[in-house]
Amino acid sequence: MDMLRLKELLGEIPKKRIAVVGDFFLDKLLDIDRSLDESSLETGLTAYQVVRKRPSPGAAGTVTNNLDALGVGEILAVGAIGDDGEGYDLLKGLRATGVDTEGLVMAEQLFTPTYTKPMFGGLEETNRIDIRNRGVFPAAVEAGLIHKLRELAGRVDAIIALDQVVERNTGVVTDAMRAALAELGRERPGLVIFADSRANIHLFRDIIVKCNHSETPDVGPDAGGMGLDSGFDEAAANADGAGGEESVAVLRRRALAMATITNRDVYVTLGGRGIIAAGGGAGTTAEREAVLVPATRAEGPIDICGAGDAATAGIVCALCCGAARAEAALVGNLAAGVTIKKIGVTGTASREEIIKIFSGER
Repeated sequence: MDMLRLKELLGEIPKKRIAVVGDFFLDKLLDIDRSLDESSLETGLTAYQVVRKRPSPGAAGTVTNNLDALGVGEILAVGAIGDDGEGYDLLKGLRATGVDTEGLVMAEQLFTPTYTKPMFGGLEETNRIDIRNRGVFPAAVEAGLIHKLRELAGRVDAIIALDQVVERNTGVVTDAMRAALAELGRERPGLVIFADSRANIHLFRDIIVKCNHSETPDVGPDAGGMGLDSGFDEAAANADGAGGEESVAVLRRRALAMATITNRDVYVTLGGRGIIAAGGGAGTTAEREAVLVPATRAEGPIDICGAGDAATAGIVCALCCGAARAEAALVGNLAAGVTIKKIGVTGTASREEIIKIFSGER
């Protein structure tokens, strides 16, 4: 990709409408000044003193933050929160970034999922306090969200599903929601439907998925021959596996195996090594290839918090604007490359920042 093509793709983003369905969390950062520590009269334990609160949308909200930073024309949230203070803070944060929250249902029987992060000196995170729902997700709320999603499918350019909760069927992306997404994927093959999941990526079908390299299926040495070009240098790829990391050759096979399972394209993130973009579904050999798109070079300190969500936003926006698989992976790499240089925060990447880092790379 050259600069002209990158600017062409990025220039289309403000025309796009993207819905994000999933687990919207509140990230509540509490800045603690240790010089103000007090001893509790009741317990004798140290009482930390908060000097600043920094609430912001997290999980699926981190994706919408990145979509907003990229200048997406309309961002729509589909999810569920509690009728509580954390829900108020979350709605306030989403609306501040221009997110349409009409599809965010407030349910009295739910908590607003929250990551409370006490921060020493503004940078050092100590023990996190998590609030999330542990019971089975309410069926009536689930049905309403699926109805809303189907309603939106006809007027958006993409749907991103963010499955943050590890325990199955306790968050927004339940088995029924996954089935609804798969049905939409079959009904609307031209609609970009993209999923990222903390623990259940293997359960998605008929939509594009992104996963970490450790989440790809294990395959034998002969299972992934499909799509590996004859000129691929296996020895060179194995060298990338130094230090215990799996070789790119193995990961390409795994990505193709996963694309066969999901019947759609797969993006496998390899951290500092980049993203493997694998073709899914029936098609020619070229359509079934798996390509490694290298990550941007990063020097000095980095903070990977939020990099995956930045990559998701970059990939989906690029696909909406007509990018090929490898082009979309490159935009995802560039977005992540911007955010990892933002220390102590869950960063986002703007179009201007992506152009700047691409220019530096070239």
